[in-house]
Amino acid sequence: MGVVAVWRVLLVAVSPFLFCIVAGSALANAAETRIALVIGIGDYNNLETLPNPTGDAQLITDTLSALNFDVKLVVNASKDELNNALETFATASEIADVSLIYFSGHGFEFEGKNYLATADTAAQNRAIASQTAISLDHLTQSVSRARQLRIVALDACRTDPFGASSTITSPSVQSSETFSLTSGVSGGLTVPPSKRGTLISFAAAAGQVALDDLGDNHSPYAIALARILEEPNLEIGLAFRKLRDLVATRTRGVQVPHTYGSLSGNPYFLAGASANSNLLENLQRKAAWASLSTSQFEQLEVLAAEGDERALKALAYMKLNSEASTFDPLGASVLLRKASELGDPEATYELGKLFELGIGVEQDIQVALALYTDAAEKNFGDALNDLGFLNYQGGMGLPRSATKGIDYFKAAADADHPEAMFNLAALIDDGVVVDLVLDDAAEYLFRALRSGNLDVLNELTNNPRAFKPQVRRGLQERLARGGFYDGAIDSVFGPQTRTGLRRAFGDIE
Repeated sequence: MGVVAVWRVLLVAVSPFLFCIVAGSALANAAETRIALVIGIGDYNNLETLPNPTGDAQLITDTLSALNFDVKLVVNASKDELNNALETFATASEIADVSLIYFSGHGFEFEGKNYLATADTAAQNRAIASQTAISLDHLTQSVSRARQLRIVALDACRTDPFGASSTITSPSVQSSETFSLTSGVSGGLTVPPSKRGTLISFAAAAGQVALDDLGDNHSPYAIALARILEEPNLEIGLAFRKLRDLVATRTRGVQVPHTYGSLSGNPYFLAGASANSNLLENLQRKAAWASLSTSQFEQLEVLAAEGDERALKALAYMKLNSEASTFDPLGASVLLRKASELGDPEATYELGKLFELGIGVEQDIQVALALYTDAAEKNFGDALNDLGFLNYQGGMGLPRSATKGIDYFKAAADADHPEAMFNLAALIDDGVVVDLVLDDAAEYLFRALRSGNLDVLNELTNNPRAFKPQVRRGLQERLARGGFYDGAIDSVFGPQTRTGLRRAFGDIE
């Protein structure tokens, strides 16, 4: 089919940094798809009963429903029931803009992994319980392919479910002293693996136990979470900072929520007029940081001074808005460099673009390539895809290397980068990827379509004959397995196939 179809993220008509907020974007008027799975388990067959999880789950359900979430509420579920709910939710997450899971109930750690107890979790010991519970990894995987925002909020560890083997002295809100453990076994959850692009919020810091009720008939965490979710024009990252402060104040410092993982550098708002920016194009989304209130802007500055990577990026993007009074490309490069030095791959990649284009810094192609390589080594999809393009085509002074280019495309596709999945499918179709076959190309095209990339939908709708008949048949088969298409498997992309493509993309007719 030809390598001209290969896309590089950087190839845009104007400088990718001298952007401004645009009014009246058609995308801003489109409806977001928000889904949530809310789980409350208080009635346990083998563990201590908890009085508030089901009520807390209802509180969060009501809050999210008012914010236009499609909410599935699950209470007192067995492991099989919760597994089924998570499987359905994971499929729905693939075409959701926002995917959120809230869990309220018992949680525990075993051998460095976190588990959430279901109604039928065994109680003999942690080892047996871990085989009859749900892992936190299962929850994070279920939200992992949402298109914009992925959050897992755990209101767990209110008591130690294995108190016979490790007794927890309950903390008192009359004291700011940290509670103690009377055995050598730690209570609470352990620090989860940091998954970029997904925010994991613990009701209490790793190794600590959360409080269940301070006389409000709800946990302090649930009350604070409901409050910050519905606050208008509050950027989501700053919202979870506020959540931490609210809970710490309510419990007099005994319980301090903590977040792990990270969010992208784009701002996101659940409520208020600022939510109109959520569906702007990527460059305009970054400029939307300028819509923050004065108090939130000041908080960003404080966080940036403390070395918060996302705050540093946010301030940098403000300084790259060419129509704002804050326009300062040099200052932006300084902020991105700081975030990059802290290990943030997005900042490293964005700094590389500044060096490639000579914006705010002296143009230096070799520095740009080194920065792209650094970001790629941290599995940042845009950098992997760009290096795939540059190596395959030969660009920025790199010698043409199909082998290196394909390896980068594979890595980017495995990181769920939509353009890379399309690029790799195109190269498989061309017969230049020796270890993958045409059915693999069809699978990558399906995954790219499910990612919500409009360019992929348009290419497959308007130019399907660019792919071999076997790839087209494979894609029809994949659409059929997903329940999006029930027509003939004949490689002909007529009206019925095009409808199936739109359904898989997420257009609901």
